Amino acid sequence: MGNPKAFLTINRKEAGYRPVLERIADFGEVEQTLNTEDRLLQASRCMDCGIPFCHWACPLSNRTPEWQDSLYKGKWQEAYEILRQTNNFPEFTGRICPALCEKSCVLALSHEAVTIRENEAAVAERAFLEGYVKAHPPKKRTEKKVAVIGSGPSGLAAADMLNRKGHTVIVFEKDEATGGLLRLGIPDFKLNKKIIERRVAILKEEGIVFKTNTEIGKDITAENLLTDYDAVCLAVGAGKPRDLSVEGRELNGVYFALELLKQQNRLTAGCNIPPDELISAKGKHVLVIGGGDTGSDCVGTSIRQKAEKVTQIEIMPNPPVDENPDTPWPAYPMILKTSSSHREGCERRWSLATKRFIGKNGKLTGVEVAEVEWLKENGKMQMKEVGKSEIIKADMVLLSMGFVSPVHEGLLDQLGVEYDARGNVKTDSFNRSSIANVFVAGDAALGASLVVRAIDSGRKAAQQIDDYLMKK
Repeated sequence: MGNPKAFLTINRKEAGYRPVLERIADFGEVEQTLNTEDRLLQASRCMDCGIPFCHWACPLSNRTPEWQDSLYKGKWQEAYEILRQTNNFPEFTGRICPALCEKSCVLALSHEAVTIRENEAAVAERAFLEGYVKAHPPKKRTEKKVAVIGSGPSGLAAADMLNRKGHTVIVFEKDEATGGLLRLGIPDFKLNKKIIERRVAILKEEGIVFKTNTEIGKDITAENLLTDYDAVCLAVGAGKPRDLSVEGRELNGVYFALELLKQQNRLTAGCNIPPDELISAKGKHVLVIGGGDTGSDCVGTSIRQKAEKVTQIEIMPNPPVDENPDTPWPAYPMILKTSSSHREGCERRWSLATKRFIGKNGKLTGVEVAEVEWLKENGKMQMKEVGKSEIIKADMVLLSMGFVSPVHEGLLDQLGVEYDARGNVKTDSFNRSSIANVFVAGDAALGASLVVRAIDSGRKAAQQIDDYLMKK
């Protein structure tokens, strides 16, 4: 710990965002960067606590005090190497992780947490810039072949770890490019896709084989998969979105959030979308139903598509702004989260339930909503409608209410894996499904979660697969 009193004299300083009028005109990354001097000063604020709650809160168990100290001392390569011991892709998490570590930082008690996420992104970028990130193919190979199904964060992490062990790894991706929801579900203004391509190029150089436009269960049967590979890692994500079964759901203008986000990511990448399939918010009154991160991404995307107005509603009550006694430190606080997209121009409302979609000649024109309140009855929260209904004008609705489970139809049903009560693939303590050589990583087993948990799950699944193959 180089400067034990820095947190007393140096305030938290964030890089901030590009000006609103500038950033809504394109899909470039909105977050700015600090200069090197300020970045090192921010790293110096880490107190190297006796109990590092940041380490405790991080699913990857990143050794934050250690790499912060290296960063403060200007040892960029050392900081990166410490990060890479626990995190395969700090360039991803440094951009899109909600930073559970910062919420549990001791300095968060005074709302001055160390800028861990931004520091992490800075270390990763410096590592690529200075050439610290190099391909290191395994020196020898085992005779084992592993198929990884899905190239999202959990699949990439599993593939990386298995390849390091010397196994031959083939990653299958049903879409046209690698990355899963990193590629198609997260807008470029949060994660430029060149960041993914840069890392995948390294993984390819290390010997991992990627096969895109290949849907297992359709292009390759589950039976052939089990025959051709010694082990299989299912990293297919939780792809079934939560729907809203109310009157008027069939109207033209009601979409799932990912329908918009995937299409826009493809447009940004230069793909051509047929005019009759184009989903555009231009000139429309857009209503986003759901208050999470995906809903926020829909807000930012709609604004960039030149929507006339964007409204976001949430069925739950408006959370507290700074403190929530129900989620005390060091737990992750359930407080109001205002994203960069919200700051670009969006009306936000809470405690509203959707009653029906209204349309004319098959096209959406409005949404009837009702105010609700939540009461605890018999230990459970119950929703009760209060007040009068109202109609919100809307030409487009984006359903962003989370994901229910992985898609069962196709590969999973063909394999015959068991599901748990929530519809996720059921696993044992070894990340193994009900089929002996089929393991599961990420949201397919956990349910929809965070990028950092997906990477952690992929790493753990890879360890279990390696143990299984070596014993076998």
